[in-house]
Amino acid sequence: MNYQKLFQNYNLSGNQLKNRFLMAPMTRSRASQPGDIPNALMAEYYEQRSTAGIIITEATQVSLQGMGYAKTPGIYNKEQIEGWKLITDAVHKKDSKIFLQLWHVGRVSSAKVNGLQPIAPSALIAQNTSVYIFDGAINGDATFVAVDEPREMSQSDIQNVIEEFVQGAKNALEAGFDGVEIHGANGYLIDQFLRSNSNKRTDEYGGTKENRIRFLIEITKAVADAVRKEKTGVRLSPFISFKDMNDPEILETIMLAAKELDKLDIAYIHLCEADWDDAPQIPNDFRVALRSAFKNTIIATGNKTPNEGEELIENNMVDLIGYGRNFLTNPDYPERVKQNASLNEISDNHTLFGGGTARDYTDYPFLR
Repeated sequence: MNYQKLFQNYNLSGNQLKNRFLMAPMTRSRASQPGDIPNALMAEYYEQRSTAGIIITEATQVSLQGMGYAKTPGIYNKEQIEGWKLITDAVHKKDSKIFLQLWHVGRVSSAKVNGLQPIAPSALIAQNTSVYIFDGAINGDATFVAVDEPREMSQSDIQNVIEEFVQGAKNALEAGFDGVEIHGANGYLIDQFLRSNSNKRTDEYGGTKENRIRFLIEITKAVADAVRKEKTGVRLSPFISFKDMNDPEILETIMLAAKELDKLDIAYIHLCEADWDDAPQIPNDFRVALRSAFKNTIIATGNKTPNEGEELIENNMVDLIGYGRNFLTNPDYPERVKQNASLNEISDNHTLFGGGTARDYTDYPFLR
């Protein structure tokens, strides 16, 4: 195939993209310590992968409280902003666009990571869920530890987190990003509010579906008002239930949220789709309903082949296709697709969260 759709230019709410390949967010844990500061090694990594039309960065905590894993970057102080400037400058020099993913993990954390008790919509621990630290092991591997029991968020906690997302978005634009993505997926804080099994609140943020989407909508509106709606996207994961997030009402809740997000006229909804071998497939009727509910850009990420991506765009189900691991190991992934070339494989799973080295991070080869 020549993949005419994937290699088309695309206008993402005013951002002109050179192709429809999106580099998906992937946590890699290389931020400099102390302070969780983006650095020159990270800039090299993102610059190499600027063959994508647009990059969504690894998840980036909006506060220390919002941190769940060691050595992940932040966007809440001046040093972090300056660090991110290295990355946005590098990506823009390669004629690509880059959005920062704004992140709060909620209950998916441990005091061993940040010294703080996690917060969540309800005081319910995420069963069979762990996070990682680097505890000085000789081989440098991450050590996984169980999450702590969270405390239920007060009204003031909720308002404080909304303000943290807004400030994070402002900081991102100061750092040179083209926009921000609000992480409402994968069992983290906003997703915890969306789901009936993790949100047992009896106030205006819990109970009904309309109440459970309130936190997402308030954050999104506040961010869009602060940095403009065309610079604001949202990531959702209706078909992913790991981190103890199995909710029978989630599909209806997500569709209700999509209609409200459409009213805000934000740039996009990014569907995080499961990418393991026996993962559930998103049914076609859900894609049709989402396209009807949300008029702007829809992104699909989840181990799609180029053929699957081309077909989804051709059938007007989505507009951009996100690729994660293929960009991780193949910084020139679009060119490899164009040439039908072989792909590099992950060299060592131990280095995915490598903690600070270039090994299996910036040393994957390009086509010659």
